[in-house]
Amino acid sequence: MAQEKMQFQTEVARLLDIVANALYSNQEIFLRELISNASDACDKLRYLSLTNADLLKDDSELKIRLTVDKEAKTLTIADNGIGMNRDDLIANLGTIAKSGTLDFLKNFSKDKKDVSQIGQFGVGFYSSFMVAENVTVNTKRAGEDQAWTWTSDGQGEYAIDEGSTDIARGTSVVLHLKEDASEYLDEHRLQSIVGRYSDHIQFPVVMKGEEEDQNLNSASALWTRSKSEITEEQYQEFYRHTANAFDEPWLTMHNTTEGVIEYTSLLFVPSQAPFDLFQPERKIGVQLFVQRVFITDECQELLPGYLRFVRGIVDSSDLPLNISRELLQDNPVLRKIRSGLTKRIIGELKKKAKNDAESYLSFWGAFGAVLKEGLYEDFEQRDGLLELARFNSSTSDELTSLSDYVGRMKEGQNAIFYITGENLEAIKNSPHLEGFNSKGVEVLLMTDPVDDFWLGQIGEFEGKQFKSITRGSADLDEIKTAGEDETKKDEKETPNVAAVLELFKLGLGDKIKDVRVTQRLTDSPVCLVADDGDIDVHMARILKQHKQLNESQQRILEVNPNHPIIVHLKAKLDSGTSASDLEDYTEVLYGQAIIQEGESLTDPASYTRKLNKILAATIA
Repeated sequence: MAQEKMQFQTEVARLLDIVANALYSNQEIFLRELISNASDACDKLRYLSLTNADLLKDDSELKIRLTVDKEAKTLTIADNGIGMNRDDLIANLGTIAKSGTLDFLKNFSKDKKDVSQIGQFGVGFYSSFMVAENVTVNTKRAGEDQAWTWTSDGQGEYAIDEGSTDIARGTSVVLHLKEDASEYLDEHRLQSIVGRYSDHIQFPVVMKGEEEDQNLNSASALWTRSKSEITEEQYQEFYRHTANAFDEPWLTMHNTTEGVIEYTSLLFVPSQAPFDLFQPERKIGVQLFVQRVFITDECQELLPGYLRFVRGIVDSSDLPLNISRELLQDNPVLRKIRSGLTKRIIGELKKKAKNDAESYLSFWGAFGAVLKEGLYEDFEQRDGLLELARFNSSTSDELTSLSDYVGRMKEGQNAIFYITGENLEAIKNSPHLEGFNSKGVEVLLMTDPVDDFWLGQIGEFEGKQFKSITRGSADLDEIKTAGEDETKKDEKETPNVAAVLELFKLGLGDKIKDVRVTQRLTDSPVCLVADDGDIDVHMARILKQHKQLNESQQRILEVNPNHPIIVHLKAKLDSGTSASDLEDYTEVLYGQAIIQEGESLTDPASYTRKLNKILAATIA
């Protein structure tokens, strides 16, 4: 078979340029990445050998070997793991199939400070080109006879050829080092790098010596060691290895559970959110081991979806070594492990929120929207998740907990008021807030899409009902504000605008469900609200966007009786002006209410004509 020349996938070509020129502030990271890949290859072979022992018969001692050739100026990182065939080489070294790569590239082009995120897209192999002018990969997949050789200078092309017949099972990556990378031919330098970044690798990392091989790492599973024996740096490097990440873990949880079911967990909460956190194919990032044997990194049953940002490993001694992924889906032991892990993580987050509130707010900014999915999905953990939740507020720039909100409620206030919307700026300017702001009544501002869903399922918190300020009546009468005298009636009487209400009913017809006077407005003349029992305003918009709601929902038009425009309309009607002569006012004000909701007008041309007509009459 003749050598095949192929072009890198477009995204890979761009990433190669980024990696080679801008990715790492510290070049030596390339060795960590290649050793991690080699460790993964050994893990996969050990798992497959549980059901096919022949895969290990020619070489049963899994290890990673470093070889230096100073004369040829090459550094080789080799493993006797699973190996690759031709299709694997194309898929793994010529293509980046992981979701989110394009998102990364878009973000990178805008803000080159975010290059550390690249590790989350599985491109560690390409770090080779930081130090190598040419890379050769010799590989043979376990159980196959044909070996393959992959070569590239990282400039846009790679070649695949049939390999030598004497290539052993596994993969060797040969780096032809650049002139300025000769330091990586020094054995002591390599030993130092492996000790710093890869000591946690559970397979031996050895360096070929003149007389005997030298072990460079402790080669014991980090999670099996006592916490007192593990340094913070070792935890960090293990996190980076398992998470394919370059940030530092925000929270580390290392625990052994004993009793009816025994398992060890070493879990991490990242300090940065990955680009693909909200993509549907995002998987749980916790690896499952059984008696220190890697089983799978795609065990969706280990944690609920709203904890998909957690990284790390779980090692159980109560699952069979040969358990299949199909059997994992309905395993009672795994269900108990999942429940225990979930409670532990939520408990640790509570401790963080209490003991380090400022740091917790940074976590909530990164992962709060994901955690709130649990309020909708997980009834068992709902109370704990409500304690963890933080919200924007109409009375402060600081995020608040529900307990703190309840503690600040006004005398006579019997509900937790909230408003949902597309973004913070939009809902801060909502007319629905006017009356609440004028009385100093706090409203929670919610902008995550999941908010509309969980709020519909959770009726109350600490005996206080959740109430949307865009639905039903405003309930501001009974709330007493500072300095208010209950014994005195409001000196300013509400004008009787019954005739104006009839004007709107006649002019708008079935466009609205009803018209009524409101207290929720102080600066705006009108607004639209949902009736009690109807779908909330923002929720209806979300359902329409997802084509789950076909017809527009009728709303109630609320009128501010003290607004100059409403007062003017009342005076016109009192003086004998006919309703038909004022019809344009009702249409324009109704259109204004629609626009303030963030919706589009069905007939903007008609709206503009009527507005211009009113303006022309005013000027005249």
